[in-house]
Amino acid sequence: MDLFAKLKMNMGPLGKHSEFADGYFSFPKLEGEIAPRMKFQGKDVLTWSLNNYLGLANHPEVRKADADAAAEYGAAYPMGARMMSGQTTLHEQLEDELAAFVKKDKAYLLNYGYQGIMSVIDSLLDRKDVVVYDSECHACIIDALRMHLGKRYVFPHNDIENCEKQLERATKLANETGGGILVITEGVFGMTGDQGKLKEIVELKKKFEFRLLIDDAHGFGTMGKTGAGTDEEQGVQDQVDLYFSTFAKSMASIGAFIAGDPEVILFLRYNMRSQIFAKSLPMLLVKGALKRLELLKTQPELKDNLWTIVNALRDGLHENGFSTGKSNSPVTPVVLNGTVGEAAALTKDLRENFGIFCSVVIYPVIPKGMIILRLIPTAVHTLEDVKETITAFAAIKEKLTSGIYKNSEFAISVGE
Repeated sequence: MDLFAKLKMNMGPLGKHSEFADGYFSFPKLEGEIAPRMKFQGKDVLTWSLNNYLGLANHPEVRKADADAAAEYGAAYPMGARMMSGQTTLHEQLEDELAAFVKKDKAYLLNYGYQGIMSVIDSLLDRKDVVVYDSECHACIIDALRMHLGKRYVFPHNDIENCEKQLERATKLANETGGGILVITEGVFGMTGDQGKLKEIVELKKKFEFRLLIDDAHGFGTMGKTGAGTDEEQGVQDQVDLYFSTFAKSMASIGAFIAGDPEVILFLRYNMRSQIFAKSLPMLLVKGALKRLELLKTQPELKDNLWTIVNALRDGLHENGFSTGKSNSPVTPVVLNGTVGEAAALTKDLRENFGIFCSVVIYPVIPKGMIILRLIPTAVHTLEDVKETITAFAAIKEKLTSGIYKNSEFAISVGE
């Protein structure tokens, strides 16, 4: 069979909806300055879909730093991979500042978050090693583990009792193979908004020998007293062996970093293929990240503003009978019951008639019969934005409950 013909016959669980979804529900275009209010298909919308937690995307000092760096260096410098010709003092400075901020001895810059964590995991493990990981780890972690040639054991989300059972299995196997054990979880889970049970996992170090890697993409800058992350929030910074985060969330940029023991970071520098064979992070992104990190450290009011909006949004939703699951981070999922067609209809209603733009999550990402409207509060939202959103959500909830969305054009399109 022709390869392309096979693909066209099965576009995948999300791609099969592309005929009606493309450009609206998937691959939508938000236009204008990055802000709580932008334009979607020519209309003003209040958006809750941008991971701009601290509002740094359009902070005047950030915009100036980015512009100055672009004028001074362009987009090309430095040329080549860091190992060959792309190393600079400012790359090293950013690494040192990041390491100090998250209370680790050394850090290493990565070009992208998704690619970065995949390459970290791939470099750390060989076929003798065993991985134990949370079932709701991000797709980048799952993809990395698909490349792992050794054994992996998964535990149900935040189920510490089962995690212990998997560690028992992993320990037995590692003793046979002569390998090590790596436990992987997240600081904040990006879909559900709940924190990984880091404190409980590190307690298991008293019974088992393993190293802990956390992906704290949504926790860096938002969690902990200083914003240093979820491990700071839970008081276990000294027990997390490898700390990873991306610049794509609180830092509102591109890039990532991994921080930990100096010898392990040195190993990664010389063994991460995605960095050895890829161009160095451009200087304009490095200088921009230095400015963002400076603001994150020196302007705690950014995080305070964020949490004012988070708490107001969550309290308002709960007062109006909405469930936000177990979220205890800025990520705010609004959990509803309904079909894919109903999800599409209520999302269009929110955008067209209420001017509210948020991400909708449906099967197969989550179980059938469930709808999640995922809200991302930021430091630049206002309490008036929150009030407007709660009013709109109350209206669409009433419509959903009364069955108005059941006979929508989308229900017919998806065969419901």
